[in-house]
Amino acid sequence: MIEAIAGIGTAFGLAGSAGLNAYIPLLIVALASRFPLSDPFIKLSAPYDLLSNWWVIGILVVLLVIEMLVDKVPAVDSLNDIIQTFIRPAAGAILFAGSANVISDINPIIAIIAGVLVAGGVHTTKVAVRPVVTATTAGTGNWAVSIFEDVIAFFMSLMALLLPLLAGIFVLLFVVFIFWFWRRRRRKKQLLT
Repeated sequence: MIEAIAGIGTAFGLAGSAGLNAYIPLLIVALASRFPLSDPFIKLSAPYDLLSNWWVIGILVVLLVIEMLVDKVPAVDSLNDIIQTFIRPAAGAILFAGSANVISDINPIIAIIAGVLVAGGVHTTKVAVRPVVTATTAGTGNWAVSIFEDVIAFFMSLMALLLPLLAGIFVLLFVVFIFWFWRRRRRKKQLLT
């Protein structure tokens, strides 16, 4: 029972961090499935074990560097977010479904849908907030927000692997906060009109 809950916490944590940056959690999972060499930290079942291929790891590193550079530039980051609208939910689906023991405990279709919804929800929030940051800081705050998002994605991915229950709670609190923020903003708009 605890293993299943931990697996779900891992799945939610990894999918949530994929909504911020698709390549950070994918790379962390890929590296965790390769190291330490004698007994890897996690074991991915097929077809998710393809993530541990050195070619895939190399491609993820290149894509991560590109993503991190492009996401710091105003206007270009919005174009990147449009492209990432398809990539981040897909990464979330892969990470959710491929997480330890979740695929055997939950129907694969439900796991994929849950991963898409979690990563897609976080991505949608990011896409909604970024233009506000650009407008309020004249683009000068984009790089700081982008670095903050990358740091959150990194630590959330690590936490999802090392402390999965805590990661699941963190994602749940994040979703509740975003819902509260959205409702509050919506009420303000209604009061102003």
